[in-house]
Amino acid sequence: MSEKPTDEAATPTLAFEGSTPYEDYVQASVLTHLQHPLSDDPGEMAFLVTTQVMELWFTLLVHEWSTAAAALRGDDLPAASAALRRSLPQLESLNASWKPIAHLTPAQFNAYRSALGDGSGFQSAMYRRVEFLLGEKSASMLVPHRGTPSAYAELEKALTEPSLYDEVLRLLARRGLPVPPEVLDRDPAGPYEPHPGVEAVWQGVYSAADQDGDLVALGELLTDVAELVWRWRNDHLVATRRAMGAKPGTGGSAGVAWLEKRAAKNVFPELWTARSHV
Repeated sequence: MSEKPTDEAATPTLAFEGSTPYEDYVQASVLTHLQHPLSDDPGEMAFLVTTQVMELWFTLLVHEWSTAAAALRGDDLPAASAALRRSLPQLESLNASWKPIAHLTPAQFNAYRSALGDGSGFQSAMYRRVEFLLGEKSASMLVPHRGTPSAYAELEKALTEPSLYDEVLRLLARRGLPVPPEVLDRDPAGPYEPHPGVEAVWQGVYSAADQDGDLVALGELLTDVAELVWRWRNDHLVATRRAMGAKPGTGGSAGVAWLEKRAAKNVFPELWTARSHV
């Protein structure tokens, strides 16, 4: 039997019984019909799509960091490291999502700001799960979601579970490093606070003559994550400052003042301070 000509062999399938397999898998028609601008300003569409894209990146980061936390819990450092490594370009893409709206003037933002009403990014349930995984826990952040039982239940579970960093410190302790008991036994529903004993542990990891390469590599992956989170917070701060100055934020937040406090705080803090002593 002779082979089909190359051009015929390369012809894609065009006829399907129902929707295309691509649509069935990606659900593109759902994604592209979720935009419902509430003003007549053409710039609102960019703000809406950008925000929705960020929500998708949050969802992926929650998946990766939850995967990493579970792997650490099971002493599977290679799987945890792989998940953390995957999350780095995802964080870079999240940060790049600011670009379409990073240079809004106050007049441009004001053209559709009223459409947000009391809406604000701090009300994002998925972003809150990102923060909880990073150890930025706060029970008060569940309050906005009381009217949405499924979101509330997921956040309540995430609040009471160990954070990604909690699981890292527990792994270090199982490796025989002297992580302070009060850190290991702390209430995981509370925010993580820096501890000099943890700083000493990381100092030891980085300065030991017989360095454990796996642990140094883990520390560097976490530092990469922390740096990109810091960049995200700073990009958020700068974009907000350009668009609205020091005015109160939507939803009653303090706006720039609140973002400044967030931008000044590092996640996985001892990984930064320990470097001064190596």
